[in-house]
Amino acid sequence: MLTIGVDIGGTKVAAGVVDEDGEIVEHALRPTPADQPDLVAETVAGVVGELAEGREIEAVGVGAAGFVDETRSIVRFAPNLAWREEPLQKKITGLIGLPVVVENDANAMAWGETRFGAGRGQTHVVCITVGTGIGGGLVFDGKLYRGRWGMGAELGHIQVVPEGRLCGCGNLGCWEQYASGNALVADAREIARQQPERARILSELAGDKIEGEEITEAARKGDDASLAAFASLADWLGQGMADLAAILDPSCFIIGGGVSRAADLFFDRAKETFARQLTGRGHRPLADIRLAELGASAGVVGAADLARQR
Repeated sequence: MLTIGVDIGGTKVAAGVVDEDGEIVEHALRPTPADQPDLVAETVAGVVGELAEGREIEAVGVGAAGFVDETRSIVRFAPNLAWREEPLQKKITGLIGLPVVVENDANAMAWGETRFGAGRGQTHVVCITVGTGIGGGLVFDGKLYRGRWGMGAELGHIQVVPEGRLCGCGNLGCWEQYASGNALVADAREIARQQPERARILSELAGDKIEGEEITEAARKGDDASLAAFASLADWLGQGMADLAAILDPSCFIIGGGVSRAADLFFDRAKETFARQLTGRGHRPLADIRLAELGASAGVVGAADLARQR
C-alpha cells in the first residue's frame, strides 16, 4: 500500500509517494509560503492531490519544522514559519479527505534513516540534522521517542553558552548557534571582519556577501578563515554529541542536514572531538557516528512510513 510523505521546510515543501520498502515512486516540490500559514496547508493539499491522482493512497504523513503536540496534529510553535498553535492536521485532512499524521521534520528524518538508511540494524539512534539550525530525532528500541508532550529531541536548543548568542527560539546560547549553518556563516564573517588577511580567498569568492556555499568552496581551496569556521563547527558538534552520549548512551549518531554535504570539511574532526570529550572514554564502547544516507528524501520517506504505521 502506498502512502505520501510531505516535508515542510522554511523554503520548500517536498513530497513523495512512498512504497513499503521506503522507495519514492514519484516526487514533487513547491515553494513554502512561510509567512502565510493558511496557504501552507493549501500548498500541501495541492501537491498531495497531484501525487495521489490515479493511485490508491492509504494515508499522508507530514513532517513540519516546529514543535508538534503529543496528538501529532497541532504545531505549537515554529521558529522559522508563521505558526503558533496551528491545527495543521485538521486543515490538511479537511482539504484532502485522507488520514493525516503530523510529525516534527527531524523526527521524520530520524525515522526514515533508522528504518531505511544509515541506522538500519541499530537499536538506539540519535539523529542530528545540521542545517540552518540543528534538529534532532531519537529512536530507541525501535520506537520514535517524542516525549510526554510530543516536543522531545529539540537538541539544537540545549543551552551550551550561558548568556551566549541570541537564538531564534528566544533564548541565549543554544547549541545551534555554534554548530549549524548559521553558526558557520557567523564565524566566517567575524574572522573576515577582524582578520581580513585570513579570508583572502573567501573575500575573492564572496565579496561582502559571505554565505555557506562560498565558505565551503573557499575552505576547499585552503582559505584559513573558512577552515577555522568549519573547525569550530566540528568541535561544537563533537562536544554536543559527547554530552548527549552521557545522557542517552546511543549505539549510533546519524548526521544529516544541508551542512552534511560538506562533511569532508568537518566530519572527521567532529568524531575526534567526540571521542576526546566523551565521559568515561576508554572504559565504554564508542557509538558509531555515520552520515545520513537518504539525503533530502529522508523526511519524506520517514513521514510516509510513520503515516503507514499510525
